[in-house]
Amino acid sequence: MIFQKIRWIFHPIFIFIFLTTAIITTFLLYIYWYIEITEGLNYFVETFNLDPGQILKTQTGFVFLVISMLATLILFSMFTAFIYYKKTLNLYRQQHNFIYNFTHELKTPVTSINLYLETLLKYKISEEDKNKYIKYMLSDINKLSNDISRILNLAKLESDFYESNFIKVNLVHKIKDFYNKNKHLFNKIKIDIKNELKKEEYVKLNLALFNMVLMNIIINAIKYNVREDKKIHIRIYEEKNKIAIEFEDNGIGINKKDLKKIFKKFYQIKKKEDEKGSGLGLYLIKNIAKIHKWKIKVNSIENEGSKFILLMNKE
Repeated sequence: MIFQKIRWIFHPIFIFIFLTTAIITTFLLYIYWYIEITEGLNYFVETFNLDPGQILKTQTGFVFLVISMLATLILFSMFTAFIYYKKTLNLYRQQHNFIYNFTHELKTPVTSINLYLETLLKYKISEEDKNKYIKYMLSDINKLSNDISRILNLAKLESDFYESNFIKVNLVHKIKDFYNKNKHLFNKIKIDIKNELKKEEYVKLNLALFNMVLMNIIINAIKYNVREDKKIHIRIYEEKNKIAIEFEDNGIGINKKDLKKIFKKFYQIKKKEDEKGSGLGLYLIKNIAKIHKWKIKVNSIENEGSKFILLMNKE
């Protein structure tokens, strides 16, 4: 309760006003101090018949040096507080958008499932229609489960829960195995996997996190693509003693303005109004790469497609 009452003291705007008042007060006090000290030194010089040029010159330089240092420090503090405020405000806006969009993501399938269940209870329908509604409900439940998993995975990542669960795997085999197990989810896109490695290569990774990377990249390639012939080419090759996995799609691409921001938490590329997202997919990928000490690069041409490249250390 006490902390809630004094929380306003730590607000960036209050800090900014406080620092502005402090710098003005400091200048006034130092002007006053300078006048007082100068009068005192003049009296000292006259009393002991000293050379006023040397004494007053040294004193003046010292005063201005101290004033300059304090002014610089205060101005730097003001600038830091302002930047902090801007970043906090931006994060607040992103979190607000995330909550709104995520609520929408959860509400839509829940409403849909409720509607189908009411229909099944109220009306006598054919077995064919019943099976069709059940498939729709299962699809909505799948969507809900994926959204909840994204939030749980984010919490695990940020608490370093995954860091110790690493195993040595054959990279190409794992990518193909992932595709074979999940290809029923990717029926809207054509996936081509090309292995250009000269020999079998192994990497040390967390399998659950690696699957998350593959899933997020492929789902994004589907979501951010308005073509009828959606494609993603996955190429595995060697680059400067590292193993590279390249994901190249023919989607809407990313403009230069967004390229520097796409890996930020809650950041979303603007797309069709009826499509909502969480802004966590690429943020998760970036953090997974960081945990594994991988590098991730992205190249994109707007309206032509995007290319994500993961650079991994050999085992």
